[in-house]
Amino acid sequence: MESWVPTITAEAGPKYRAIVRALAGDIRSGRLAPGTRLPPQRTLAKLLDVDLTTVTRAFNEARRAGLIDAAVGRGSFVRGPAPAPRNPGAAERSGSVDFSMNMPPQPVEARLAERMEEALARLTGARGFLDRMQYQDSAGTMPDRAAAAEWLGRRLGPVPVQRVLVGAGAQAALAAILSVTLKPGDALCVPALTYPGLRMAAERRGARLVPVASDAEGLVPEALLDACRAHRPRALYVVPTLDNPTTATLPPARRAEIVEIARSHQVAIIEDDAYGALPLDAPRPLAALAGEITWHIATLSKCASPGLRIAYVAAPGTNEAVRLAAELRAISLMASPLAAALASDWIRAGDLDDVVGAIRRENGRRQDIAREMLGDLDVLAHPAGQHLWLRLPAPWRRGEFGAHARQLGVSVVLSDAFSVGPAPEAIRVSLGAAPDGEALRYGLSLLANLLAHPPGAISTIV
Repeated sequence: MESWVPTITAEAGPKYRAIVRALAGDIRSGRLAPGTRLPPQRTLAKLLDVDLTTVTRAFNEARRAGLIDAAVGRGSFVRGPAPAPRNPGAAERSGSVDFSMNMPPQPVEARLAERMEEALARLTGARGFLDRMQYQDSAGTMPDRAAAAEWLGRRLGPVPVQRVLVGAGAQAALAAILSVTLKPGDALCVPALTYPGLRMAAERRGARLVPVASDAEGLVPEALLDACRAHRPRALYVVPTLDNPTTATLPPARRAEIVEIARSHQVAIIEDDAYGALPLDAPRPLAALAGEITWHIATLSKCASPGLRIAYVAAPGTNEAVRLAAELRAISLMASPLAAALASDWIRAGDLDDVVGAIRRENGRRQDIAREMLGDLDVLAHPAGQHLWLRLPAPWRRGEFGAHARQLGVSVVLSDAFSVGPAPEAIRVSLGAAPDGEALRYGLSLLANLLAHPPGAISTIV
C-alpha cells in the first residue's frame, strides 16, 4: 500500500509521534496488513507537508517499537504476525520467562515513554517548576493532593483534599497505616491468602495476623464475624477487587456485609485497591460505603507503571491524615516530587485514563492467551487482571512443581508466599512481565506441558 497516508490528528506533541500513532492504529484496525510496503519516506514527507527528518524519525521510532521492518534498497514494511510458538520439547529457547513479578504490561499503544516525555516537557516549561523539585510536605503538595482527590473521586465520590495524601508507593503507605492503626500485639484480620508485602509490614509492626476464610467471591463475611468475636481485631486488610493472589472480586452485597461487621465491632478497614481501576465494572470501593472507618490505598504501580512509585491514600478523616503524614515522613520522607508532578499532569491531561485503558485491553489479550494455553486446568482469573491463580492437579505438589519450572527457566510464585496458615497446592502466574504474546505463549506452554505429566514422568535435569 504505497499510497498509504496516515491520518494525523490535531493532538499535542511532535508530528513524528503522531505518524507513529497513526501507523500503530492502522495496523491494529487491519488497514495495514503484515508485509505491506510503506511509501518512500520522501514521498510521505511531501504528502504530509513535513520535513523528511520528521518522517525518518517516525520510521525509526516505529522500528524500535516493532511495528515495521526495513530492508536496504527495498523500503519499509509492516511487520508480519508473531511466529508461532515453538514446541518447547523440540528446540531450546534462550533466556527465562518471568511469571513471578506482578506488574502491568507495557503495550505499545499505551505510549508510556512518549507520554512521559510530553509530560516532562509541559512540566519543565511551566513557571515554578524548580520550586516543585524541592523538599515537599510528606502528605504531598496541594496541587498533587488535589489531582489525587480528583482521581480517587471517580470511584469513591467526592473526597476532601485534606483527607488525601500522596505516598511513595503502596508499600510505604501500608507500613505507615499499620503504624497509625495498630500497636504491637494487636490483631489484624487478613484473608487466609494475602499479599506478602502486607505480611512483611505487619510482622515488622508486631501485629498478630488472624486468617479469615475466603471463597470464589472473596472474603467470607461469616468467617470475618467469627474472627471479630474471637480475636477483637483492631483492623481488617483486604484487596476487594482482583484479589492478590486469588483474583476474586467481592460482590456489592458482600462488601456491604463486611462494612456492617467492621462498623459494629469497631474495626478499621485497610482497603488495598491496587487493581480497582482496571475492571470497567468494578463494584464501589469499601471506602465509598464506609469512608469514616476506611483507609483506602490506590497505587499507580499496577494500573500504569511501577516506576512512578506513587500511591494515593484517602484517610478516614482529617486528623487521621495528619497522623499518617507524620508516619510517612518517618518511613519515606516524601514521594518523589517529579513522579508526583508527572502523575498529576497525566490525570489532568487524560493520559492516565488512556494508559489504564491500554493496559486493560492488553491484560484482556493476555488472559485470552492464558485460557487458550492452559485449557481445562483449574485456573481463577479475571479478564482485566494481570495475574491468575492456578490450582495444581494431583499428584503435583507446589514445591516439586516450582523446582521443575525453574529448571525449565520459568519462575512462578508458590502459595506459601501468600498463606497465613496451611498453604494450598497452588501457584500465582503473573502475565504482565512477558515482553510480548510470543514469550507469554511459550512460557505458558511450558507450564501446561509440565502439568500434563505426573511428576515421576519428568526426568530430572542434572
